[in-house]
Amino acid sequence: MTPALKKSLIIAAAVVVVAAIAFLIFNSLQNKKAIEAQKQANEQLQLQNQQLQLTGEYEQLNTEYKNFESQTQFIKNDSVIQKYNDARNRVQQLLQELKSQKTMSSQRIQQLQNEIKTLKGIMRHYVEIIDSLGRENAGLKVEIQQVRSQNEQLNSQVSEVSQKNENLNKRMTLAEKLNITGLNLTPLKGNGRTEKKITKAKQLMVSFTITENNSTPVGNKSIFVRITNPEGSLLGAHGSFSFEGSNLPFTESRVVEYSGQEVPVTIYWNVNTTLTPGQYTVEVFADNYRLGSRGFSLNK
Repeated sequence: MTPALKKSLIIAAAVVVVAAIAFLIFNSLQNKKAIEAQKQANEQLQLQNQQLQLTGEYEQLNTEYKNFESQTQFIKNDSVIQKYNDARNRVQQLLQELKSQKTMSSQRIQQLQNEIKTLKGIMRHYVEIIDSLGRENAGLKVEIQQVRSQNEQLNSQVSEVSQKNENLNKRMTLAEKLNITGLNLTPLKGNGRTEKKITKAKQLMVSFTITENNSTPVGNKSIFVRITNPEGSLLGAHGSFSFEGSNLPFTESRVVEYSGQEVPVTIYWNVNTTLTPGQYTVEVFADNYRLGSRGFSLNK
């Protein structure tokens, strides 16, 4: 090997060594940059996750404040209400900050994490106050329910007594009512004798007996009779009388003196229209009562 060739080989080897060293140095720098970039990306992702989690906590706390807002009406302490309103507004403000910024610094996230602990503490204190008021109100409700129960029992007793009095009044009123027996309807001829053919009748006679009743007030009693023909029309129209709050027309009437003893009664109606065979109905009224009603089948 000549000296010139040997020198060339040494120079070539030195160049290769230098190139290799330069490559190693460059590759090391690139790896370091990549590692640093990956580290920064991981830190950024971690901060974003922490911010997202913190946003969820603030949203939940904001919902709790909104849900309990209607309960402030039961708190009489103005300072507690003011503290609650300040905390609620602060939660909304910080929640808006979390949503408006894409990525926060770790220092700011730490500050917000510390602040939410304080805001949660205010909420817990507020819930304790509401629970305390609820227990007091529950005790008051029990007392109110007891009073209501007592009032209901009293009202029930009063209603029972009233019902008994009402029933007693009804029995007394019914006891005073006139009673009749033997209600009958008879067609008459012009001479007052019985007419078998209704088409030839000149009068209709209603007869009955008012029975004895010592409970009925004595005195004159106005008796009203209604006679309805087979067509459902009322015979005669001599006026009307009061019955159950309305005026009822009648066929004929009569005043009878009642002394508490049995009284036979006859009431006549002069026929002024053509009578047809069929079912006739007679009703008797007095003192705002229907004393009796009966149907009669009358032939030609």
